[in-house]
Amino acid sequence: MRAGFSSLQNLIEYQPTMSGPKCCQNPPAISSGEEDGGEVLQIASLSSYVSGNPDSITAIILVSDIFGFEAPKLRQLADKVAAAGYYVLVPDFLFGDYWTPETQLDDWTKKHAPEQTVEFAKPVVEALKEKGISKIGSAGFCWGAKAVVDLAKEAEIQVAALLHPNFVTLDDIKGVKVPIAILGAEFDEFSPPELIKEFEAALIVNEVYHFVKIYPGVGHGWAIRYNDDNPTEVKSAKEAQQDLVDWFGKAFKDLTLLENCYYSHVNSRGKSMGKCSL
Repeated sequence: MRAGFSSLQNLIEYQPTMSGPKCCQNPPAISSGEEDGGEVLQIASLSSYVSGNPDSITAIILVSDIFGFEAPKLRQLADKVAAAGYYVLVPDFLFGDYWTPETQLDDWTKKHAPEQTVEFAKPVVEALKEKGISKIGSAGFCWGAKAVVDLAKEAEIQVAALLHPNFVTLDDIKGVKVPIAILGAEFDEFSPPELIKEFEAALIVNEVYHFVKIYPGVGHGWAIRYNDDNPTEVKSAKEAQQDLVDWFGKAFKDLTLLENCYYSHVNSRGKSMGKCSL
């Protein structure tokens, strides 16, 4: 969301034609399931695409954009993240009601307010903890970024990532309490480079561990809705996807180092004996 948009209604009033091509171009086909590396299970009463090692102690929740959890390229990304050793799930936070070009986006968004999605995400986080998973990260795309930033503000997860975010405000970023990556596009009118830079400045001021990158030559949604016939989009999407995998690996590793440092600096009375920093 652009700087100055404090609410969903403000954005809708400013951009009443969000259903236009810049927001929703290159809609995905629905996955047939034939090429999926994972399976669909019920997690916290939600249909979820699940991929990876079920015995992993680290899980990654991917929150879809408005096109839902059946998008093939999103599932392919889930499989890619899972190949790095994580238990990955993509819950259907839209309950099968994905946006289609025949639907006015502002009407659809009233039924699926992004700021409400975090309440559906929390039971998923709890279900993972009950399963024995001790570390949880999450990445959100466009519409899904709002749920992830809200989880990061409440420290419900340990590591966060936002890709071509929408509905995320500067105040949201100021409230983030966990390491976060923000991956933006050069030509994104919903999270333009100047807004991404404001986000980064806020993270620096608040001393939040972060990774911010703007990818040249691409627009909103490119990371999971890239055009296969556009070499620039394909290259940047693959780069962003690898950056996402690398981010989770680095952030979780560095968090472990910080935890070990902290405990090594705590004396027998439970008082810190020094400061830890990366």
